[in-house]
Amino acid sequence: MPPLPPQEAVLPEGNGEVPPLGYAIAQLHGIYILAENAEGLVVVDMHAAHERIGYERLKAAHDGMGLRAQPLLVPLSLAVGERDADVAEREAETLVQLGFEVTRSGPQTLAVRSVPALLAHADPEALLRDVLADLREHGATRRVAAARDELLSTMACHGAVRANRRLTIPEMNALLRDMEATERSGQCNHGRPTWARFSLGEIDRWFLRGR
Repeated sequence: MPPLPPQEAVLPEGNGEVPPLGYAIAQLHGIYILAENAEGLVVVDMHAAHERIGYERLKAAHDGMGLRAQPLLVPLSLAVGERDADVAEREAETLVQLGFEVTRSGPQTLAVRSVPALLAHADPEALLRDVLADLREHGATRRVAAARDELLSTMACHGAVRANRRLTIPEMNALLRDMEATERSGQCNHGRPTWARFSLGEIDRWFLRGR
């Protein structure tokens, strides 16, 4: 998945309407984004939200023009078990459809020459190992088509921003705007909520204000 948008493109505008997820004010423990909207406080699980955004982008690309491959500057030689090498060889066409160029260069060695462009910033070794594990689990290619969403979900996880990564306020706002533009962004790929909202009235009641 691409890096977050440029910082200068996501600063709040002075007189505009406050967007649904508001504007970021802080990051909590490297995991949550705290944002202020018109009603109160929004708390976002940044990894889960970014994972959903990445998944939807991968799915749209896969269903449209296909996942574009980005060549590695230096091909990666990957030592794997013979079973994974067999899977990579057998499922070469599926890997191409997912944006990988992988060839078998030995009984337990793979040569990786391209990775999905949307995940160019991910760790290519960890990404491919997880994809091979999914392919191994799902078996023959005819069954892989039915498991496409699981494969893309696995790939999206590798492109998502990691916990404990410190984001700038503009980067957090960029993620909030992407969430608002992404279908089903209220749930992560595993069905968990990506954000919660607390009205100012609820927060007042926490502190017994107005009594």
